Amino acid sequence: MESLNQAWYLFQATLSRYQDFQYAFMLIPFVLFFELPLYFINWMSAFRYLIKNAIEAPLALHYYPHVTCAITCYAEGKAVQSTVISLLEQVYSGHIEIIAIVDGAKRNQATYQALVELISLVSRYPKRSLVIIPKFQRGGRVSSLNAGLNRARGEIFFALDGDTSFDNQMVHHAATHFRNPGMVAVTGPMRVRNAGKTIMTRLQSLEYMLTMQVGKLGFANLGVINNVPGAFGIFRKSFLQQVGGWNTGTAEDLDLTLRIKQYYKRYPHLQIEFEPRAVSHTDVPESFWDFLKQRLRWDGDLWYIYSNKHKHGISASMMGWRNFIFLFWYGILFQIVMPFSIVIYTIYIAVKLPFHAFLLSMILVYAFYFCLIAIQYILYLLFITDRRKEDCNAIFILPVYPAFQFISRVWSALAILNQIINKGHLDSAMAPLWVLRKGKQ
Repeated sequence: MESLNQAWYLFQATLSRYQDFQYAFMLIPFVLFFELPLYFINWMSAFRYLIKNAIEAPLALHYYPHVTCAITCYAEGKAVQSTVISLLEQVYSGHIEIIAIVDGAKRNQATYQALVELISLVSRYPKRSLVIIPKFQRGGRVSSLNAGLNRARGEIFFALDGDTSFDNQMVHHAATHFRNPGMVAVTGPMRVRNAGKTIMTRLQSLEYMLTMQVGKLGFANLGVINNVPGAFGIFRKSFLQQVGGWNTGTAEDLDLTLRIKQYYKRYPHLQIEFEPRAVSHTDVPESFWDFLKQRLRWDGDLWYIYSNKHKHGISASMMGWRNFIFLFWYGILFQIVMPFSIVIYTIYIAVKLPFHAFLLSMILVYAFYFCLIAIQYILYLLFITDRRKEDCNAIFILPVYPAFQFISRVWSALAILNQIINKGHLDSAMAPLWVLRKGKQ
């Protein structure tokens, strides 16, 4: 205890030498003025939804349009059967057309044969159909989605991944929103299916709870949902065809979301919604290295989308002031600037301060983020989750999560630099290089 007090006094003495606290002000403005208000506004919006949902009586309208579920498949093998079966067993009175597009079917015979094995099973389910489209030359995810869109017969188009399965009322809850003629896209919670495998999957499971469930719920109720995920996006087919479907390249989900928002100013009735009861379950990277490779692509693509592909489309005159301000705040300041500010801050105090003062500074930063995450996690368990017992398991990973966040943000800065210097979007597993080069400059 005495040694800890001495270290604290040394820390205070060190800080007293820097009367202007330059090192602190490098990070504090971003936390106080950009990060905390974002969390606060998001949670207030989520609570507003919960109160409204508790007060209003549910609408009992019958609406069962013909829907198409397009599954993009590549190398899932037998695992794709779980995805198809979870769609066959949906509690939905309308017709569900399942289109499975096998990219590079010549090499991925295991995935193709796994789908063929299900043909006899489909006949047992009324109002269900399965179409298998083998693409023998690999063209990437975008070409698969557009092939499915061209073949689709449903009014509502579900863009789904081959390694994702769904709660059996997902289609019902998602399709109901399209009663509103202005509804163009819907998404729902994505839960981690392999959460119990490794420490990395547990960390990502907690991340998905707080970002893809709480975050999207709050943002959607502000009318500024940040992204419709590529693994689980639901769209009005006629509107998708109007905007030309998906464009070539990586980050096709963010690209499409921004293209939709660029219609908002001209057509203010358009909406993107989040449906908490339309739940999907997906697999995440199990190793630390696979996680880094995934985020290298995800975070690098942010810079490509914002600075290159949509540099002329991000404006209040196209998407309205609300979405423009949100995109600048969340997309630019939080996702792009914040990682670099953290890296610069950490390097600066590591060089400027003695080791004991640097260590205490990092402990204080850790304590701050641990408290912030713990509060959000408790609120999530109390008010948001419908699987409280299952989600309580994340409490054991909570002490590690601030370090996971720190590493993720540092890696995000490196991914953005990789994109700026090396054009990292051309090094993606989402499509062959010839497709990426043809579709991008």
